[in-house]
Amino acid sequence: MTDERLGRRTYLGYALGSVGTAGFATVPGLLLAYYLTNSLGVAAALAAVVVLVPKLWDVAFLPIVGTLSDRSAQRLRSRRPFLLAGGLALPVVFVLMFATPTSLGEWAAAAWVLVFFLLAASAFALFQVPYIAMPAEITEDAEERTTMMSWRVAFLALGILLFGVGAPALRDAGNGGAGGYLIMSVGVAALIALGMLGCWWALRRTRPVPCDTSGHGGHSLREQFAVAWRTRSFRILLGAFVIQALATGAMLAAAQYFATYVLGQEGLSDVLFAALIVPALIVMPGWAWVGHRWGKRTGYTAASLAFLAGALALLTARALPNGGILAIVGLCGIGYAGMQMFPLAMLPDAIAADALASGRQRAGAFTGVWTAGETIGFAVGPALVLLMLALTGFVSSTGEPAAQPELAETGVLLAFTVLPAALVALSLPLIRSYRLEPVAVAASSEGVP
Repeated sequence: MTDERLGRRTYLGYALGSVGTAGFATVPGLLLAYYLTNSLGVAAALAAVVVLVPKLWDVAFLPIVGTLSDRSAQRLRSRRPFLLAGGLALPVVFVLMFATPTSLGEWAAAAWVLVFFLLAASAFALFQVPYIAMPAEITEDAEERTTMMSWRVAFLALGILLFGVGAPALRDAGNGGAGGYLIMSVGVAALIALGMLGCWWALRRTRPVPCDTSGHGGHSLREQFAVAWRTRSFRILLGAFVIQALATGAMLAAAQYFATYVLGQEGLSDVLFAALIVPALIVMPGWAWVGHRWGKRTGYTAASLAFLAGALALLTARALPNGGILAIVGLCGIGYAGMQMFPLAMLPDAIAADALASGRQRAGAFTGVWTAGETIGFAVGPALVLLMLALTGFVSSTGEPAAQPELAETGVLLAFTVLPAALVALSLPLIRSYRLEPVAVAASSEGVP
């Protein structure tokens, strides 16, 4: 396969979906915990449960979506109906998630957010699982998959920048509080719908690469999970990616607290976010070049080390001017770009290796398990931050930020720096041990990374 077969139109159409997924991947992780503790007055420990439970439900739901989307690919030669369902449902329940009635007490408000967050996570799964599965089916060429992922992650980074900066700005423009969060949710939901439905429409002419799927429909969900888990390259890659999702999820969730209680500037969170994402946009082509030149595993390791170094350097934030802090956050952003691109470029190679070995297209099963792991990471990361805040005596509020004890401020600093760095360090041995199975060498024009 060549670039001429897919062309920029396919790359662009596929990447457009990441603008939609960026909204749900970013805004709840960035603002939901803060919304619960600093707008609804929910205690940090209870807020940790609210942000965690819906994502744990998805651990069971995502593989089911993967299996169903595989059947759709087999029978209809298309996963697009799932893209449409997710693109229509998610914007509606996303708005409801941030539309908590002000008359509700702490526990009732927590329950409201919990229910609609669960529904939103489920709608997101309907889109995300088949979306991730499609590159392994659209092209057989590993270089094309790397190019698709570089486009996707560039658009993802652009979307994250847009939502990470724009969502807090919309909230603040609405004077914060319930009205501000409602205005923010409507704006975010509109862009989510534009990205997801635009991707659904743009990919209407794509068809899966022909593959023998005979007998595939008879596999149970447990068998599909077992198939994915038995693939060593997938298992190792998933472990590294999940651990790093914990790290980035924790840093995102702690960013607003860091701006408010460590830097003393509540409105600085959008600037911090821009400092993280703008460098990621700039260096993305460079990481793609590194992957082509030295291999994806080498690039993945280098990106992880850059993020780790930046996170630890932020321990000195209280002694630095804002410019120095933003520069260090920019280093984290450089690492973050590679930490997103490389595993997503390596995943289709592992899926293609299984398809070549088995003669069956089971991309949905793999991506269902993958997205379940990613979901765990991005759920547990914010929960860890909230639990750290609860243990250090964080004080919740329903209006202006409450004064915090010194120990709670230290907890915020550690949640934004040491916690992400330690998690990324845990992922490094897994990245080092990553290898594609020998069969993948025949499926990949670049060989084993």
